Amino acid sequence: MTILFAPQDPVLAATSDGNLFPVRRVFCIGRNYAAHAREMGRDPDREPPFFFTKWAETVVSTGTTIAYPSETANFHYEAELVLAIGKGGRNIAAADALDRVYGYATGLDMTRRDLQLEAREKGRPWSTGKNVEQSSPLGLIHPASETGPFDSGSIKLTVNGVVKQDADLNELIWDVPDVVAYVSRFYRLEPGDLIYTGTPAGVGAVVAGDEVVVSIAGLSDCVVKVGAPAND
Repeated sequence: MTILFAPQDPVLAATSDGNLFPVRRVFCIGRNYAAHAREMGRDPDREPPFFFTKWAETVVSTGTTIAYPSETANFHYEAELVLAIGKGGRNIAAADALDRVYGYATGLDMTRRDLQLEAREKGRPWSTGKNVEQSSPLGLIHPASETGPFDSGSIKLTVNGVVKQDADLNELIWDVPDVVAYVSRFYRLEPGDLIYTGTPAGVGAVVAGDEVVVSIAGLSDCVVKVGAPAND
């Protein structure tokens, strides 16, 4: 048998010590900060966080100019702490979760907000709003042996130097161990999986030409520029 076309190259994320981390899957936690849940019109006391998935190919490295996506007029930033899984497992206990984390990074969950809200109102999946090309920018992955565990610390996002999101990781509803434990109840986590842990309040729109910077105390920044729409 003949392979009909070349398979897709693996998505490789850079680490702070010069290695490459092959990305397998992307899990994203939704409404994991109470203030953000409220700004999205939800009650965090009644509706717990949840998660959705994105393709690995949505991950791009810090320093990338990402194309403004099609079919939206409301493209939003969301700053996130990202977990890089190095050891897999199913039904992982929260007490054992940190042992499964290879490292941590800054990241962005870029969102076609208008399409996400339209889908939400109709009770449809969020795929067109969330699972978007170049929508998961990622900073350098810092090995857990060198940093963490990120149960507190500043998380901040700026657009063109102006602070838009400014919170503390201790505001996470589900902390890092809880997030790993919860996702592993539904899927066997594997080395190479990334978990975007949720965004604080202050999300908003960007336009072509904007520069977005995510900073988390103890990690390298994730920096992207928003470019013109792709024309291919």
